[in-house]
Amino acid sequence: GYRHFSGVGGQMDFIRGARLSEGGKPIFALSSQTGKGISKITPHLREGAGVTTTRAHVNYIATEYGVVSLFGKNLHQRAKALISIAHPDHREALSKAAFERFER
Repeated sequence: GYRHFSGVGGQMDFIRGARLSEGGKPIFALSSQTGKGISKITPHLREGAGVTTTRAHVNYIATEYGVVSLFGKNLHQRAKALISIAHPDHREALSKAAFERFER
C-alpha cells in the first residue's frame, strides 16, 4: 500500500555482498503461497507496492517447488520460470496472465 511503517532495511546490501563475494549468488527464498492459500508469485505488483530490489538485481528465486535463475532473461522468460516454481494450484491462472501479456 501507500503507507510505510519502516525503512527498507539492508536487503540491497545483502544482494550486493552476495554478488561481489567470490562464488556468491544472491538468492531469494520464499514459500510459494501464504497460509491462507494466496500465491506469493503474482502477475504484477499491486498499486503502491514498495520495491526494495529491482529485477536487474534478482538472480535466483527458490520456493518449495524448485529454484530458478532469472539472470539475463527477458520478462516473458522470467514469467515462465517463476510460474514453474509457483504453487501448483496457481500455475494455470499465472500462465493465463502471462499468455495475455506476452503472447497475444
